[in-house]
Amino acid sequence: MTEKILSNKQNGMLVLILTTLLYLAAIAGCIFGGVMIGDGYGPALLIISIVWLCIGWFPYCGLRVLKPQEALVLTLFGRYVGSLKGEGFYFVNPFCTSVNPAANTRLNQSGDVDRTEKKPQSFSMAFNMNLGNAESTGGKKISLKIMTLNNNRQKINDCLGNPVEIGIAVMWRVTDTAKAVFNVDNYKEYLSLQCDSAVRNIVRIYPYDVAPNVDTTGDGIADEGSLRGSSEIVAERIKNEIQQKVEEAGLEVIEARITYLAYAPEIAAVMLQRQQASAIVDARKMIVDGAVGMVEMALDRLNQNAVVELDEERKAAMVSNLLVVLCGNRDAQPVVNSGSLY
Repeated sequence: MTEKILSNKQNGMLVLILTTLLYLAAIAGCIFGGVMIGDGYGPALLIISIVWLCIGWFPYCGLRVLKPQEALVLTLFGRYVGSLKGEGFYFVNPFCTSVNPAANTRLNQSGDVDRTEKKPQSFSMAFNMNLGNAESTGGKKISLKIMTLNNNRQKINDCLGNPVEIGIAVMWRVTDTAKAVFNVDNYKEYLSLQCDSAVRNIVRIYPYDVAPNVDTTGDGIADEGSLRGSSEIVAERIKNEIQQKVEEAGLEVIEARITYLAYAPEIAAVMLQRQQASAIVDARKMIVDGAVGMVEMALDRLNQNAVVELDEERKAAMVSNLLVVLCGNRDAQPVVNSGSLY
């Protein structure tokens, strides 16, 4: 399906003025025809005026008003005739109907919220929305603005089999109105389903945290990719995956971002203990490395300055005491030796 832009239809104001003038002329014709009913032209003028009053409203049905970043897909007896894009006051064939199968679809996204409370409309608002349009094209318009789809959180197993919950936000817009309307049944639902599928396909490639012997790029070499540490790369791959799927629907995916990422509740506590244990081990390793360096430095300084000469047994006792003091969880309680060293 190829999109056709109807760019030569912005003459709605002219048609509105002419139709209104003809209507006023028909009213005047009825008056003068009734007054001159006995003359030769009076009955003919009256009949023509009455006929126009009955059918003269029909051109109003072809008037369309579009605001910026709006489009309207038109069909004539089931055949696609073109799309109106951009702001303006248009006049089209009154028999044309507007098509938007996703008009009543409500998703968790900006600009598409189901408002249950309807406020009463003024006459001018009703005139602008229903101006010559029997089916109210206000709900059939397609927004060309950038929309944000907040997809629901999904529970997915990562490459290690750990269940994680992830949510994404996708910025998208309609670029081809004909493809969006005719190539898929409902382009909003189609986009949402493709987002779910793309997230599932990409997340199962990555571990939540960096894991050994895991290849996330597909080159056969283990790397350090992870959902938590490579969120930008993961989001870019999700965006590309969605774009490939929605290309035929006339949609453009501008950006995809991860909005929520966490372990599933059933394993969150265990994984938290695992992270805490890993942090404790790393901290202990650093403390031991530092304590050994401080003991070596103390022994070297004692030997260099000849402060005291210690045999191997006393050195071992000193090293043991220093390591206990430096590596202990609590402050050491000093013991003063008032007697001889030996």
